[in-house]
Amino acid sequence: MSAGLHGLLARDEIRRRLHDYCRAMDRRDDELGRAVWHQDGTADYGANVFQGLGRDFVDQVSRNHLRRTAHSHQLATIGIEVDGDAAVSEAYATVRLVTETPDGVTEECFVGRYLDRWSRRDGRWAIEHRVWVLDFGEVDRPVRVPLRGTSSRDRSDPSYAVLERDLPGKGI
Repeated sequence: MSAGLHGLLARDEIRRRLHDYCRAMDRRDDELGRAVWHQDGTADYGANVFQGLGRDFVDQVSRNHLRRTAHSHQLATIGIEVDGDAAVSEAYATVRLVTETPDGVTEECFVGRYLDRWSRRDGRWAIEHRVWVLDFGEVDRPVRVPLRGTSSRDRSDPSYAVLERDLPGKGI
């Protein structure tokens, strides 16, 4: 395979893993979230948030999201550089967390970047190490008129029915 084609395929798979991460966090799909990291892959979200194995971070976030009413992880600009079976990426992210409290509904919003080091092992791209860089954020901002969504924070979410059905010729 040519280096150009290898790089193109690698960037596509890495982009999909980044999207898997957001989906896993929002649907609380821990298995999908853990698969984004290599078994020994690490995450550094700062000393006050989390430093350790990426898989353990997924478990911590999943528990944390139990107390939330809703959450959404969004990616914007994604830059990926590939060198053989190694790669690095920078993905701009916005994370919004909604929580019901006795006094009403509050929202937290964090805007930052995932700085990831990737490697391809046994034919699969996954994160070796992630650093979260917080650019800015808001915490405990009151929400004036909370709207209830139609999503679900588990595999009963309508997206699973759509994305997991077999497509002709795709073998999905």
